[in-house]
Amino acid sequence: MAVVMGAFAVVLWAYEYGPNPGVCGVPGELGTCTQSQCHSGTTNNPANRGSLAIKFPNGLTYVPGVQQHLTVTISDPAPTQVAWGFEVTARQSSNPATMTGTFSPSDQYTQIMCSRADFNVFDVYCLPGAGQGCTFQSSAPACPANEPLQYMEHSYSGYVHTQGQNSGTYQFDWTPPSTNVGNITFYIAGNAGVGGQPTADNDHIYATTFTLAAGNSSNAPTISSGGVVSNATGLAGIGPNLYVNINGTDLSSATDVWDSFITNNNLPTQVDGVSVSIGGKAAYVEYVSPTRIQVLTPPDLGLGTMAVQVTNSNGTSASVSVTSQQFAPGFFEWQNNQPVATHAADSSDAMKNGTYSGLTTVPAKPGEYITFWGSGFGPTTPAIPNGTLVPITDGPYYVTNVPLLTINGQPMTYYGTALAPTFAGLYQATAQVPISTANGDWPVIATVGGISSPTGVVLTVHN
Repeated sequence: MAVVMGAFAVVLWAYEYGPNPGVCGVPGELGTCTQSQCHSGTTNNPANRGSLAIKFPNGLTYVPGVQQHLTVTISDPAPTQVAWGFEVTARQSSNPATMTGTFSPSDQYTQIMCSRADFNVFDVYCLPGAGQGCTFQSSAPACPANEPLQYMEHSYSGYVHTQGQNSGTYQFDWTPPSTNVGNITFYIAGNAGVGGQPTADNDHIYATTFTLAAGNSSNAPTISSGGVVSNATGLAGIGPNLYVNINGTDLSSATDVWDSFITNNNLPTQVDGVSVSIGGKAAYVEYVSPTRIQVLTPPDLGLGTMAVQVTNSNGTSASVSVTSQQFAPGFFEWQNNQPVATHAADSSDAMKNGTYSGLTTVPAKPGEYITFWGSGFGPTTPAIPNGTLVPITDGPYYVTNVPLLTINGQPMTYYGTALAPTFAGLYQATAQVPISTANGDWPVIATVGGISSPTGVVLTVHN
């Protein structure tokens, strides 16, 4: 009875709860899920047309000590394959028995399997919400010293979350060693499983490797003179809850956005190891590249002279002083200095037709309500949520100071300005184009707290 129940438990583990350690194709370990008899069939059977991939934010390179946010995708065109799982580990290419770097889950859909080299003793750690079969830890779990091998894999919640989808996608973090250890090889196995109650049969198992080389960037980040400006206006004045561009050199070794770093609606203060400090407060990093970073300043930034610094794996930049003010209104822009604007009635784009090749649009009409999308319109009631996407349930978050919107110098009938729900730092201001407005391209300006948006932004009006 004990022997039978023990074997049954192992089979169950291999299905919903993530595979046992050592089955992602590392030489000298247990092979893959088919070779270790968790699943029937042949790994990488040419009759199966699926794929298995890892997205590395820096390409196939790593910077020692700089965390990377990785995305694994398992796909298979067969309509029967609707359950998705994986296991991955990272090893020194010159010695696959040597674990390289550390994994950590970024949400409840993945977990860490920690194991001894003989695989007779292993433990599973996860974040709260991962479901059955793992030990919860409030922060990113770490493997104990006597279980040095790490395997990142799907959790029970991840299995449930992805079942029934056309492919399975999982995200997690990996931090390489603090020193250059040469090439690092990722070994990964993925399962495109059948739907319904898990079985050992009819699953499609895929396995592959990816090899990363050490990057050679060694220069500390530098912020250009005058390189800190409002994203919407291009001007030097910044403020709370404002999108800000930081221009310079060696700012990041990668180009990336915050999408995969947002967890439970919380905004990241670091993307690919890049962080920004403004006035001693951590900004929310929206975009990174070698020459430009875009951040959202915290709502409690404060006012006055602020020091801006960029930090990455190569060090911290010299500080640059900027002035923070309560208001810095500006419209985001499409091509040809047109404000990002939508028809209030149906949210379709309000712009001159032909602005973008192949896109048919309708300009604003006299008497129509138009919503303008911008940044820097100031505090709101309720108070702006700090560090999260704007929730739908607590709003609307109307601005405290009502802006004046004009077109060609004429006031527009004001409707309201509020933060856009499910976004961050994005204001939507709605007003009516005067019915007497003639056809043409007319300047649009927003003024709040005595500060006006830049001139030169024009809205096309056509009856």
